Amino acid sequence: MTVWIPTDDGNADLSSHDAFVDGPPHNTFARLRQADPLHWTSYAGGQDFWSVTRHEDISAMNRNTQVFSSARGIRMEDQTYEEYLARRTFQETDPPEHSKTRMKLMKAFSRTTMAQYEDEIRSICVDILDEVLEQETFDATKEIARQLPMRMLGRIVGLPDEDLPWLVEKGDALIANTDPDFTSHVLDKLDTDEFRMMPFNSPAGAELYAYAKELMEKKEKAGDTSGVLHMILQPAKDGSIITETEFRNFFCLVVAAGNDTTRYSIAAGIQAMCHQPELLEQMRAGDDIWETAPDEIIRWATPALYFRRTATQDFEMHGKTIREGDKVLYWFASANRDGSMFEDPYRVDLFRNPNRHLSFGQGGPHVCLGMWLARLEVRVLFQELAKRICSIQPAGPHKFLRSNFVGGIKELPVTVARA
Repeated sequence: MTVWIPTDDGNADLSSHDAFVDGPPHNTFARLRQADPLHWTSYAGGQDFWSVTRHEDISAMNRNTQVFSSARGIRMEDQTYEEYLARRTFQETDPPEHSKTRMKLMKAFSRTTMAQYEDEIRSICVDILDEVLEQETFDATKEIARQLPMRMLGRIVGLPDEDLPWLVEKGDALIANTDPDFTSHVLDKLDTDEFRMMPFNSPAGAELYAYAKELMEKKEKAGDTSGVLHMILQPAKDGSIITETEFRNFFCLVVAAGNDTTRYSIAAGIQAMCHQPELLEQMRAGDDIWETAPDEIIRWATPALYFRRTATQDFEMHGKTIREGDKVLYWFASANRDGSMFEDPYRVDLFRNPNRHLSFGQGGPHVCLGMWLARLEVRVLFQELAKRICSIQPAGPHKFLRSNFVGGIKELPVTVARA
């Protein structure tokens, strides 16, 4: 049984959020990988751009930061240099500047450090599942997938539990700012110019910044030096310190990206279990699967559908010329279904090995800082879920985000039978 069959006609407008409301247009990506792997894409909302769709090309270009820069923004939307400076995070910088910020945080997000959270993650998963599985039918995105990363966010960053629902709501408004279910300021539907200096062009950015500033003032008075936020405020080896604007944007990034990507990976994994019953059987059967299962679930989900780069010089590829200043989009959603890299890419194979998916932006300096936490959360959640159920089925249609940037199932009604 196939988990999910794309329904687009093969000619979807990749610049349109509406083209993704039924899931990524994989028929379009498949056509482009075959016939036009470097595709000049029209964009009514701004400057046209190149779409790169093959795994091999994206992997190579992702390493070439001298030619393909992150320092003009990572989304397809155009912005002035003034807006870029106001909104940017360390994601939107190139080495060596990117490396300097990253070095501050690597220890906090290392595999060794994250492994220390396993017992805490497992305890949270047990609490979530024991509560939700009192019901037979529920929205798995809301009741399971949303809960774990939200609660872990507080532990990693050092935030009060009572503030977490509000923070996640604001994070949703930021990163899903094209979906009216998550924000009243839909990016491509309203004039959001008054918020153009805020992260993600959203008023939620101002609210989160005010919260972060007050939080750190309270922590400083209390002598609390725990959490990632304190770490990012420390001087670098050269004595430089993060500016207020950089701190605001970093906090918004942690709240939004640190929550949504894992949420939508978990949701995609549960959706796969609904349509491939053997997955639950495999999860219940033994331990070997947990070495490979998290990466396959994350490949299947591909929460970050693309990242943008900007060409710093002319570049020849596939008989075409990318000009200096051109926007170039790396479509990770396409690379992770590339049949030249993944056998039977439209099925979930929990034993897939090797699994060179690009969901974490592998191959370049921007590889996801939170990848070890994401893998751990996904593994533990599905280990605990598999122990507790003997079947899971759809209880209605699932709904995707209206976004061509964040790939996620926002509603996932399921019916379960407890083991």
